[in-house]
Amino acid sequence: MDEIPLSYLYGILFLLILLSAFFSSSETGLMTLNRYRLKHLSKARHKGALRATRLLERPDRLIGLILIGNNTVNVLASSLTTIIAIRHGGEGAIPYAAGLLILVILIFAEVAPKTLAASHPEKIAFPSALIYTPMLRILYPLVWIVNSISNLVLKLFHIQTDKDTSLSLSQEELRTVVNEAGAMIPKKHQKMLINILDLEKATVEDIMIPRNEIVGIDLDDEWDETLDQLINSPYARLPVYRQNIDNITGFIHLRKIARLLSREDFCQQNIIDSVRDTYFIPEGTQLNKQLLQFQSNRQRIGMVVDEYGDIQGLVTLVDILEEIVGEFTTDPSDLGVGIHPQDDGSYLIDGSTHVRALNRMLHWELPTDGPKTLNGLVLEYLESIPKPGISVLLDGYPLEIIQVSNNTVKTARVQPRLEPP
Repeated sequence: MDEIPLSYLYGILFLLILLSAFFSSSETGLMTLNRYRLKHLSKARHKGALRATRLLERPDRLIGLILIGNNTVNVLASSLTTIIAIRHGGEGAIPYAAGLLILVILIFAEVAPKTLAASHPEKIAFPSALIYTPMLRILYPLVWIVNSISNLVLKLFHIQTDKDTSLSLSQEELRTVVNEAGAMIPKKHQKMLINILDLEKATVEDIMIPRNEIVGIDLDDEWDETLDQLINSPYARLPVYRQNIDNITGFIHLRKIARLLSREDFCQQNIIDSVRDTYFIPEGTQLNKQLLQFQSNRQRIGMVVDEYGDIQGLVTLVDILEEIVGEFTTDPSDLGVGIHPQDDGSYLIDGSTHVRALNRMLHWELPTDGPKTLNGLVLEYLESIPKPGISVLLDGYPLEIIQVSNNTVKTARVQPRLEPP
């Protein structure tokens, strides 16, 4: 070494520090790549992404290769620094040279390169993958030996290294990804995606029309009354029954009936002939599953039944879709049946209105893990049947009971939520 000029030694040392910076930055770049973007680029046949994907299929081999290279150049740089220090000032200069080398490596071969790679992982990782691919083939035997010994040591401490490392996300993790998408996904679309995830948390009882509010055709009614109902009904589909909804016959589509209404011989038998079989839905069915059931069975409306087969309510495909995209209305003042805005900013709300509908249409935050309707919330809170005029603070919302009938809250006045002081 004494015959080698110091300028050569400094040049080699500089090269070793550059190599150390390369290994450090490439490690950070490859490990911080967005795996979902990487998959997208790989499907688009991006060459750099394909090489990086192949390397990351076995991260233990990649890490072993990088650490072999990084530690090798760092040890060589340390040895070379010692030689340079001795030639400059003897053995007494070694501690100063070692301290200076630590500072140089820390700044120029660790912190700065890794910070750069963390900020721009693709610009560092893809070119690095071009170097690591042939390098791994050449040094594979050494990498295999190092990884085998490392895995053996970990197994001695009962640490498993062969667990599934898939990139699957839980529902809450996916929710976070959507919420943190920022400008990449419009706010309206973010809300829709979150609503799709929330379908799993809701059941058909959360959105169904309760049995006492179901509007249908009673075949035992007077014929003139039935005709008037067919002509003026705001619904496209109506259940057909005798005397009460428990004796349901099926559903009719008013579009088919409309063609027959103008005929002079139109009679009740035409309605019976147009009835389609009833589609029943077990109570407790999650909305995401019911949406798929509607699709697979080619149905748009169904009756919710309990474990005894008794009808509890009615659910339509539109009800589920509204949970995703919001209300199908073009009039901002039309908040839906049961919600009546007042001039003073309050709302007169029917007690049978679903809590989820209130939260969706008024952007409120009433609890949805208990009773399904506003009436149920009030009764659970008071633990008794209230009298008109009673006021309560329901989860931060001032509420006044307006009308009570048949042991249920028929109408309540609700103010917007009070902001905490």
